[in-house]
Amino acid sequence: MSPRETTAMSVFEYHVLLALASGPLYGYAIKDAVESESAGTLMPRAGSMYRVIARLMTSGLVTETEPDDETPPHPGHARKYYALTARGRTALGTEARRLKRTAAVAEKRLGIAQSR
Repeated sequence: MSPRETTAMSVFEYHVLLALASGPLYGYAIKDAVESESAGTLMPRAGSMYRVIARLMTSGLVTETEPDDETPPHPGHARKYYALTARGRTALGTEARRLKRTAAVAEKRLGIAQSR
């Protein structure tokens, strides 16, 4: 088991993986999804975004890929698309469950646990 698998991922890494859970995206589309899905609490800059993507690729959680559909070419530089690997999907699910358990502990201690 690698150190990556035994430690919590950053909120930024989590949101990048979450953005890719629906399918391949290019860098700026990932950035927009992270901003939207974090309700604006994360507003990554391009340099930060690509460093996180590179780290996730090195960890085997993300891979460079082709777009899913007939996406028209970008008039400037060719876009690079990224996708979750099977390992990335597993890591995202593991982290989501960890966050859920952590939130449940916090709600219980604060006396705001939801009744089911």
